[in-house]
Amino acid sequence: MRTGALIDCDVHNAVSADAELQPYLSTRWRRHMELVGSRTFSPFTKGYAYPKAARFASRRDAWPPTGGLPGSDLEFMKEQLLDAYPVERAVLNCLYRAPEQRHDAYGAALATAVNNWQVDQWLERDNRLRASITVPFEFPDLASAEIDRASICPGFVQVLLYPRTTAPLGRRQYWPIYEAACRAGLPIGIHAASTTPGPITATGWPSYYIEDHTGLAVAFQAQVISLIFNGVFDRFPELRVVLLEGGFAWVPALAHRLDALHARLGEEVPDLRYPPSHYLRSHIRITTQPMEEPERPGDLVPLLREVGADMLMFSTDYPHWDFDNPHRAFRTRVPADLHRQIMHDNACATYRLAA
Repeated sequence: MRTGALIDCDVHNAVSADAELQPYLSTRWRRHMELVGSRTFSPFTKGYAYPKAARFASRRDAWPPTGGLPGSDLEFMKEQLLDAYPVERAVLNCLYRAPEQRHDAYGAALATAVNNWQVDQWLERDNRLRASITVPFEFPDLASAEIDRASICPGFVQVLLYPRTTAPLGRRQYWPIYEAACRAGLPIGIHAASTTPGPITATGWPSYYIEDHTGLAVAFQAQVISLIFNGVFDRFPELRVVLLEGGFAWVPALAHRLDALHARLGEEVPDLRYPPSHYLRSHIRITTQPMEEPERPGDLVPLLREVGADMLMFSTDYPHWDFDNPHRAFRTRVPADLHRQIMHDNACATYRLAA
């Protein structure tokens, strides 16, 4: 390991145009793409669900000089990220719309195409890269089959889901995905996304992007609660879940509230083997971007330790507008042991990455 080397747990590679995936689709699904196209769960039918000030949620300087979307050009990604910082490994999370498809078989075909594209165009071109498996998670039988197929490639280190789902992720209908992930020895990654079925509030769709962006943390908490109380971690004790881009300052308060309510209402879930906070701290890992920024910078280190030194994993969210520069993400000095855990060691253990 190089001195100061880091593992970036959330980097976004992008499919610039549907045509890039056509070589990875059968004739049947190429025709579907050309003649029918997408019919998605998303309520957004035109434009893009991010503000004009940051098109495609990206940094203004992240558009490749060769054309295409931010995150679509590996050489430019090397220049801006992989070679610019001491990146030992970077985990790619491609947010292409395969999981949004209402047509189950087309969504599965797109997921397979995205994964094969990632192998050919990314993993085989730079050995620092690892990737998440795209799956049509609203159709768990198809998702689990894709996990079994794609996980044969050692470059895949995670299964990618979104927090807006048709039902809470602890429900039995999603269990085949967790079973397949455990067979493959992979964690589940849940990444912030704005284009799948459910609103992230308990009262419907918000009016503004700032509401949406702020409220995503609540969606992550709801999914954690569902996974715990539906007994997912007792049924799959080896399962790990990584929360990507959902904040982390809420962890101590949620852990306390879960335990307090379980002490009073635990008869409803008598099969839980441990207090809820045990599952939260043992099975959940969280990426740091967006980095919490207390009003008093010195409060950050106590917060990091209260959340849990082994729970947090560094991420930049490249090429998105709220990118966290590895050299400036922490607004205060972090002790060397804690810094190394967050920047490198926790991700190495979670994703079983060779040093």
